[in-house]
Amino acid sequence: MKINPYLTFNGNCHEAMTFYKECLGGNLMLQPIEDSPMACKMPTEMKECILHATLTTQSFVLMGTDMTPETGLVKGNSISIMINCTSEVEIRDIFDKLSVNGKVYQLIEPTFWGTLLGSLIDKFGNNWILNYNKNNQLKNEKE
Repeated sequence: MKINPYLTFNGNCHEAMTFYKECLGGNLMLQPIEDSPMACKMPTEMKECILHATLTTQSFVLMGTDMTPETGLVKGNSISIMINCTSEVEIRDIFDKLSVNGKVYQLIEPTFWGTLLGSLIDKFGNNWILNYNKNNQLKNEKE
């Protein structure tokens, strides 16, 4: 079993998922509503919205959509996307990219449990936690 984050946007899914591709790499697939069987059932102003997006990397899959519930989109702080990075260079690079025009909550710093950890909200309002456990890398190098 695998859990994949599925993010909902308010008409800017294309922009957000393109940004995440620039930050995280991978292959991006975008399915606009106008190119789907749902096109005839949707209002004209939604034709360019994204029905489904998938960003696939070697490590994870991040999905997104512009299809909000009838109640509208409500961003909250009850969930964060956590990335376990493979090096200090990687955690700092991804953190720097994701934090552009966002809000940093915790700069990357050593924790008392021996990892590097940082957290932020990106410019689209999504919460991210980045983690790098040097001890795991040292353990893997010994094996």
